[in-house]
Amino acid sequence: MFFWSYVCFCNFRLLLLYGRCVKSASIIIKITTFARQTAPVYSVNMSIFVKSTPANRPKTKNAPTIALLYAGILVVFVVAQLFSFEEFITIIDSYWLPGGIVTARVLSAVIVITEVFALPFLLRMRLSPAMRVVSMVCGWMVAAVWIKLTLWLMLTTNAVTTVGLLGDVVSLTPGWWSVMLSLSLGILAAWSSWGMWPLVRKK
Repeated sequence: MFFWSYVCFCNFRLLLLYGRCVKSASIIIKITTFARQTAPVYSVNMSIFVKSTPANRPKTKNAPTIALLYAGILVVFVVAQLFSFEEFITIIDSYWLPGGIVTARVLSAVIVITEVFALPFLLRMRLSPAMRVVSMVCGWMVAAVWIKLTLWLMLTTNAVTTVGLLGDVVSLTPGWWSVMLSLSLGILAAWSSWGMWPLVRKK
């Protein structure tokens, strides 16, 4: 009787061990299958941020020309603003924006950085899809910031003697012409984005 009890106990123990092994194997298979299915998705998503691709074919022939014109204007702005960056901060501070000198310093840096980062998209450089979108948005931001600043300049009381589009290198007297120029930058940005839209629609 003791012998058969021992045999049954051993068989029951082996059965439990077998069940645990099968369960562990099932879990391992599930984890492996999930990893295999996730790997291609991860690779595709990361390629959006890492892999550089050529610019999409423009919708119209004049879109690259418009983008090149906008890029040329931004290059002139950046060179002039960086050449006298301390004075450029002083000019932005003279707009009497909320936040004082801190706002002036941050905004001056943001303006220059966005102008620089807008160039790769406009020049149709090889970029990752994500970076191309960021560059395009920077082009919008440049126009939006200058439109807001020039409107603020015309509609509020301030101590501005030069607009600051070209820093302190060239003194540009404030006027409604600066608002129109900023609006024209917005038109160039919109035209360039429409003609060289970076996102490809999947059919």
